[in-house]
Amino acid sequence: MLIDSTRASYDTAATNYHQLLKDDLREAPFDRAALDLFAELLPVGQVGDLGCGTWRITAYLAARGLDAFGIDLSPGMIEVARQHYPGLRFEVGSLFDLDLNDGELAGALAWYSLVHTPREDLPAVFAELYRVLRPGGYLVHAFKVGASSRHLATAYGHDLDLEVYTFDPGDVSVLLAAAGFAEVATLTRAAMLSEKDPQAYVIVRKPE
Repeated sequence: MLIDSTRASYDTAATNYHQLLKDDLREAPFDRAALDLFAELLPVGQVGDLGCGTWRITAYLAARGLDAFGIDLSPGMIEVARQHYPGLRFEVGSLFDLDLNDGELAGALAWYSLVHTPREDLPAVFAELYRVLRPGGYLVHAFKVGASSRHLATAYGHDLDLEVYTFDPGDVSVLLAAAGFAEVATLTRAAMLSEKDPQAYVIVRKPE
């Protein structure tokens, strides 16, 4: 199954992934701008970094004073996150079935965490994200722009088995609206540095 191969690949690559990407926000002004805008919009409350990887976005938000925690599919990624940030909460979980109450979160991030999810599965994930957000809460979704997929067999110094999906921002906006979200902002940019694809950031709100 796709979820099993994704989990196994990130369990294998977790340590190297952390070492390679731990400082990447320093060279990512668009990422910081999108995260900062998201943080400014949020009401007071818990913020879930859903598909958090090894902590870097969770820690960035916590440093801004947000009550942020992380959930990731990969136990290996969560183990690395807990080692480096023992003061933050990290849990293993799936975006398809989050162990969170209805309306529990003031904010949620799907920060490149759906890059291995095919388009036909996005509505189920967006419905789950809508469920866990409270009315007036915000979601930021970052993703690669395109309309294709490719197999990733090697990355982060390891042999992996990952499918990488790109999405059209307009199509993503339609799917988010179908889940009940109201669009707030969309930013797209060209590929930078070693990136292969343009990137997009969508901020949406759960209506009150």
